[in-house]
Amino acid sequence: MGKAMDVTGVGRRFRVDPGLLALAVAGVVLVLWFLAGPGGATVSWAVQTALDVSIAVVAWRLVRATVGQRHARRFWRAVAVTGLACAAGDGYQTVLAVMHLSGHQPSPVQTGFVVFGMVVAMVAMVCHPLGGAGRQRLRLWLDAVTVLAAVAVFLWYFVLADVVAEGNRAEVAGAAVASAIMLLLSVGLLKLLLSGTAPFAKGPGLMATAGVAGTAIAASTVTLLTGTDDPGVIYVSQLLPCLLMPMAMRWQELRMRRRGASAGPRRRRHGSRLPYLAVVAVQLLLVAALTTRSADPQVWGVSVGAVLITVLVLSRQMAAFTDNERMREWFQSVVQHSSDLTLVVGADGQVRFATPAARRILGTAPDELVGAALADRVLPEDRPVLTELLTRLAAERGADADAELRLRHTDGSYRWLQVVGVDLTGNPSVAAIVFNARDVTEARRLHDELSHRATHDALTGLANRSLLELRLEELPADETISIVLIDLDGFKPINDNYGHHAGDQVLVAVADRLSVFGGLAARLGGDEFALLIYGDFSDKSSIEAAIAEPIWITATQRVQVGASVGIATGGPGEGGRLLREADAAMYREKALSSTAGRRRGKP
Repeated sequence: MGKAMDVTGVGRRFRVDPGLLALAVAGVVLVLWFLAGPGGATVSWAVQTALDVSIAVVAWRLVRATVGQRHARRFWRAVAVTGLACAAGDGYQTVLAVMHLSGHQPSPVQTGFVVFGMVVAMVAMVCHPLGGAGRQRLRLWLDAVTVLAAVAVFLWYFVLADVVAEGNRAEVAGAAVASAIMLLLSVGLLKLLLSGTAPFAKGPGLMATAGVAGTAIAASTVTLLTGTDDPGVIYVSQLLPCLLMPMAMRWQELRMRRRGASAGPRRRRHGSRLPYLAVVAVQLLLVAALTTRSADPQVWGVSVGAVLITVLVLSRQMAAFTDNERMREWFQSVVQHSSDLTLVVGADGQVRFATPAARRILGTAPDELVGAALADRVLPEDRPVLTELLTRLAAERGADADAELRLRHTDGSYRWLQVVGVDLTGNPSVAAIVFNARDVTEARRLHDELSHRATHDALTGLANRSLLELRLEELPADETISIVLIDLDGFKPINDNYGHHAGDQVLVAVADRLSVFGGLAARLGGDEFALLIYGDFSDKSSIEAAIAEPIWITATQRVQVGASVGIATGGPGEGGRLLREADAAMYREKALSSTAGRRRGKP
């Protein structure tokens, strides 16, 4: 069963597309037909018209396949218009050829339709978003101009040079217009191929580029290389490049169907090898030109030296290019799998770069952080901490400083991040502050939990003796405070008669009642409690009355406890003395209660 499914999957993957197969078969038939002799101008124009129609049809299918992609749809609409315009012009020329009113030479009407279609395609490519910014865009244009210069050299050698030297004005003008159109189309195609924003993949794009370039230089190149003037060979060399364009568009349609039309533009490469290939092609053309013309040894020596130096420089550049790509891929792999978040923040406080860890830590894509103010993500209570961190970084450029901040997650919660920053605004290559942040939310939660356990009573949630003493040390010396110590009377019988769970209920109820008096309520141990009240407090009876209220331990049973209360008032610096005095007063109260024979703990 599994093997059958595997075979089916492989067959589906390598199944030949009927559209591409039909175009390939058409190409073979064309070659055989024209080379065998029956083909002529009429058949050539008819085939050209059919290819134009196929371009328009496939382009319209691509328009329908790119729903929701505004720029891609606009591009493919323009290509469809170009195909229709060329079909109209070539169809008109076909009619003229059938009626024996024209031969191989195109008419002004055909030329007008074709030029119109090419201008539409050119405008669509030039207006397509370029992407990139700053030096990245500069590098893109330099690469495009380098390849464009190579295209211009080939056009001059194969199309323009002989026409300029031997042709009349009309032929020169026609060749110049055709070359200008080819150059402009090359500009558009190169821009899309190199920018990474093209609405087509690299493979189909290169095939279409070869088709466009071939329509301009294929016939001249074949004539130059073979020395033949056979019309059949000329027709084949003109039609086969045109066949590449619908094949490339069909290939693009298949790729979109397999990967999904919403996949968007391909990922931009940080460099292209096309400029290097263009330089190599021009150097080879130079050698080919020298072999067809007589040149003295001096010219050959200079030419060979120029070619050799070019090859060496290109080899060095290609090695550096490869090393840079490997280093970039290594860096991207490290960043991609790093658990820490790296943020590059400009002097304006906006995020310029964020690593993929932003999705895991903050629940947001890195691109969504870029352009946002870092302070907007920080918990308002922690913004002074961020300000203080930035101040420390600005005080000594190049030095690092750290802090713990809470940043907002997309789910509305806040995550504790341990942030280490370094001010690299003085580095022209960075000109920003770099923050490395580690998610310490769980560690912080555990730390807070352990800290709470160390300073609070586990049963009642009140402060313990350690926290009480810490608060006494933190209070200003000129403030008046009162310390109240409470010892429960009649608590032991409740434990003995009803169990420890009932005793725990009593302790929790007492803790809740003491908390309403303000200040800090603490459980010192057992059934002994304390209150730290700011100011002069002497209302012992209110505490006794609150504790004496009955406490329900079950739905039908309640118990009652009393309290021995001792109060001492003074300054925070006298905390130890106040605790001793309050303790003494409490035990005097308990002794009086015992002497009077008070009974506590009755149900």
